[in-house]
Order: sequence, then C-alpha cells, then structure tokens
Amino acid sequence: MNSDEPHKAHLLPLIRHLSTRVTPALLRLPVSANIVTTASLLTGLSACWYFAQGTWIDSLIGAGLFVICYILDNCDGDVARARNQCSSFGREYDTFVDWLVHSAFFACLGWGVTAQTGEAYWFWLGMFGALGGTINYMIAVVMTLRGTGAAGDIDPGMADTPESVLDWAVFALRELSRADFCVIVVGLAVFDVTWILLPTAAVGAHAYWVAAFYKRARRFHI
Repeated sequence: MNSDEPHKAHLLPLIRHLSTRVTPALLRLPVSANIVTTASLLTGLSACWYFAQGTWIDSLIGAGLFVICYILDNCDGDVARARNQCSSFGREYDTFVDWLVHSAFFACLGWGVTAQTGEAYWFWLGMFGALGGTINYMIAVVMTLRGTGAAGDIDPGMADTPESVLDWAVFALRELSRADFCVIVVGLAVFDVTWILLPTAAVGAHAYWVAAFYKRARRFHI
C-alpha cells in the first residue's frame, strides 16, 4: 500500500477510525516510526500496571491507556510508510512490542483479579493466556526465520477474503478480535468484568496460535 493512499472506509477494525486521525498529527512532529512504536510499548506497559492494581478505577485508566497503545500501534506503520522508514527491524520490533504488551496484559490482569478476590487461580489463568501469546510469537519468529512469513507480513490489498464458515471463524479469531481487542477491554472495564478475559484467554490464546497452522489463516489480514 502506498503511503499516500487513503485507507478504505470499513466499519472494522474500529481502532482504525481513531488512528487515521492521529497519524497526521504525528507526522507534524519530529518523531520516527520506531519512536511511535516505543511510545506504544510504554503506554501498553503502563496500562498493564494499572490492571495489576485490581480496582475498578485502575481498570478504567488501564483500558484508556490500552486504547492509546493500540492507536499508536496502528500509527507506527503509517508513519513508517509516509516517511519511507519501513525496515525489517521496525517490523520485528513492532511484533515484539505486540507480544510483550499482550503477554504482560494477561499476566497483570490475572494478578489484579487475584488481589481483588484472593483466589490464586485467576493469576494462573492469566499466565496461561500469556503463555499462549508467547507461543504465537515464537511461531511468528520461526516463520520469519524460515522465510514463510506471517499474516502481519501480508499487504492488506493482497490478502484473501474469507469464504467458508471455517474461514470466517478463523478470520474472526485471528484478525477481528485482535485488531479491536482494546475496544473489548474498554467495554468490559466499564462494567468491571475484565475478569471474563482470563478464562477466555486461557483457551482463546492457544486456539489463536493453533489457527496459525490453518494455511489460509495466514492470508487473511485487516
């Protein structure tokens, strides 16, 4: 996709409606794409810290920071293309940040719910979810080293469109839920039920990496 080519107006992912408005502001600042990625990392880890506190107010603050993290994560690629800063390091750095933030999120959320309830199994559910994210990251690293690529390496303009029911199920699991995950977190935080993500992640994070072995899943991208 060309850096000056506008993004198509799709309803999903919702986060793109925010990031496309923030990117022009970032382009007026003397910041590189990697600095934007670093800002996403620091904001994401700050969000994790708030979730680890285990209170409703802290969860709301964490959810707000998580949205900012996602916005910046979407903006860094736009900045890289606009300033001709695309690089293998930048792509791998972005993938590393995604893994670190999400793994820390589930671990810290588990810690926070454990602190709130006194039940240690919430912490272990969070760690199991973080493990799923770590396995997925390692699969992506291996695919990159082997030259087989991953979904994130596909130009959205070249990606396949889901066709069968299985295709759509995998697409929803690996793309839609991932792209707008921060929106889900905000909705749950408002009602103080972010704990729902722990058993969901304990299963879903592992289903996510298993889906990577479904060949067509690597051709779906938003």
